Amino acid sequence: MTESDADSAINVPEIPVEIVTDEEMGLIEAALTAGRSSLSSSTIPAISSAAAASSSSFSPLLHRNARSIGSIARLSKRRLSDYTDTSPIRDIEDSGVLRSTQKKIGVRESLLHRFRRKKGLSVTDITGTEWCEKQMEFLLLFGKPEITKAMKAGIVRHAKLEEEVVKKVKVRVGTLEDVLALKFINFIVGVNQLLFEGLTRELPLIGFVEGVWMVGVIDEIRMPETEANRNPILVETKTRSQARSPAEPQQRNGRLQLMCYKCLWDSLAANSFPSRQFYDFFALNPHYILSEEIRENTANSGFPAKTLDDLLRYFSNMCCMLPPADDQLLLRYEYQEDHSLLGEDQFMYDSDWAKRQIRCCLEFWLGERGANYTPVEERWKCRYSSLQRSNNFYTSFSAFI
Repeated sequence: MTESDADSAINVPEIPVEIVTDEEMGLIEAALTAGRSSLSSSTIPAISSAAAASSSSFSPLLHRNARSIGSIARLSKRRLSDYTDTSPIRDIEDSGVLRSTQKKIGVRESLLHRFRRKKGLSVTDITGTEWCEKQMEFLLLFGKPEITKAMKAGIVRHAKLEEEVVKKVKVRVGTLEDVLALKFINFIVGVNQLLFEGLTRELPLIGFVEGVWMVGVIDEIRMPETEANRNPILVETKTRSQARSPAEPQQRNGRLQLMCYKCLWDSLAANSFPSRQFYDFFALNPHYILSEEIRENTANSGFPAKTLDDLLRYFSNMCCMLPPADDQLLLRYEYQEDHSLLGEDQFMYDSDWAKRQIRCCLEFWLGERGANYTPVEERWKCRYSSLQRSNNFYTSFSAFI
């Protein structure tokens, strides 16, 4: 969870970038559409079976034929799942699902339906959209940029923080039911750790927020030190490649991320998890017999479950015990080089603002409007993304010609 790319963008030397107007982009999109139509009409008979096979796989980042890995926690010290779903069935990572009803512009599919129909919407999808809708649009259409050195440093730091309180165990999973079972197990064990030890990290959440199934992973949750307040405190840690405070748009984006997590947590604490819709949307079998490894680990952890429905009952019972998250949220900023604390941003939860931001992002994802450009005062974000976007566009466009 690093913001170094944006910081680097502020100080990079001037790069000549051609600005494409809305009219020109319209022509380009029309050319791309025509190229797709021409390509598909001439190759459908040859690739139809391959396309059918690939369409059932969620994530282009996963290797299809590798075995899936997960992890389960013990009561004494939490062990969080760490899986890679590589079956051609489906994957559901840090994500949720789309609204049952959605608007489309003409006959065009919404971005949510095209790119998140199987995976669904994640909290990072929301924050990425708030950061720059045009950048998000191009990432969806032309792929993500390569992981930078600063990004890798942030990933390593978060893994180290997790290891301080979490012990991982690998578990094979082969179905979506098993994958989701691991998420519920990690949630149950993580909340147990929070209630008994006062701290847990990398806690997975899945909930129904603003008509959308949304999933996220909270960096850290702490119980207050005073007995008078028993509302958990949500914490997000951001690593930075430069030893200075973040710009206001970066702070705003981090605040939105934490507010989305609070929305998810509070929806679970209110016991508003629609299990029937959950089963129906993901086409799950509630009576599916969980794998032997999962059944064994649930028994060892104190909540023996045979089926997915058994586990969901434990999950629902745990949610009934949860208080809402504290309205005061905490953002921490660390320097990547030595992990020193650069500063902390304590702020109050603003329900109205958070919901407006989420709904605004959903308008984009549901195809109710096109992607907006960043405000003029925040166009410094485009220095990095414009170059990446330009390279991705010309690479992708040449593939259609």
